[in-house]
Amino acid sequence: MDLEALAAGVGLPDEEARQAARERQARLVKPAGSLGRLEELSAWVAAAQGRCPPHDFARARVVLFAGDHGVARAGGSAYPPEVTAQMLATFLAGGAAVNVLADLAGATVRVLDVAVDAETPPEVARYKVRRGSGSIDREDALSMAEAERALAVGITVADEEVDGGADLLIPADMGVGNTTAAAVLVAALADLEPVQVIGRGLGVDDAGWVREVVALRDALRRARPVAHDPLALLAAVGSADIAATVGLLVQAAVRRTPVLLDGVVAGAAASVAREIAPQAARWWLAGHLSPEPAHRVALDRLGLEPLVDLGMRLGEGTGALVALPVLRAAVRVLSEMSTFEDAGSPTA
Repeated sequence: MDLEALAAGVGLPDEEARQAARERQARLVKPAGSLGRLEELSAWVAAAQGRCPPHDFARARVVLFAGDHGVARAGGSAYPPEVTAQMLATFLAGGAAVNVLADLAGATVRVLDVAVDAETPPEVARYKVRRGSGSIDREDALSMAEAERALAVGITVADEEVDGGADLLIPADMGVGNTTAAAVLVAALADLEPVQVIGRGLGVDDAGWVREVVALRDALRRARPVAHDPLALLAAVGSADIAATVGLLVQAAVRRTPVLLDGVVAGAAASVAREIAPQAARWWLAGHLSPEPAHRVALDRLGLEPLVDLGMRLGEGTGALVALPVLRAAVRVLSEMSTFEDAGSPTA
């Protein structure tokens, strides 16, 4: 895959629309700056859409890539790998947190199995790369061919969603052990030690934490020699689901479509995606901050400030979905508030 050609397709948001949004904010019936960060968020959306005022999102879309991770069998996760397939069924039935929050936020959810270690319905297994990813503490997660295929899946899915009308994408994740893979990727790119990027995850006890640190240490030894090569890094210590997210993130920028990031897995994928296409980060916002240390590291390196911080660490796109109404509020205020001229009032 020609990553340089992929990166070359990434353009920049519309700075004229951003400036027009800032000027309109200054004319709204309120003291300047009184709506805080909402004002800059509205300008970000205007730049991404290339218009001022921007329009509210008509088709915000969660794309959830599911996959199993061999490293989970090292004992660092609180749940058995079988949970991934069980949760996939729950997503499809509409009973998971992502389904509830998407409905509340006015988004829809698409679920795709790219590496679940089980048989799944044909409609979600259409782009399956393999059953599970390798245990990254002792073997590659993927072959180079599989890493390219998974990246291509993300690119294809991004195109499908944008062609279908999606005007905001939220990459989401599900897979036992994916936090470990995400932490390895972040640590490798930031040149950090395991204890600087690993947290407690969901319900991990002391013994489980120690096992996870050991697995992360061993995986990092394998990652460091290829940390300069995004595709080789994904093959060595990533996973098919993370690689697909990387592809989606870069292609969303190519298609000039804004992205609202979720937690640590999305943050790790974004960290790799920026290595491929640095300008792509201009099209992303951080929805929330996870308690996982690797997430803060990733966001700091990406230069992104989360919209909310509620201590959420579930994944599934849930943190981004909680933040989505904040982003909608920013758009609606800029688009629908009266200006001083409209109100026939002197400026404040």
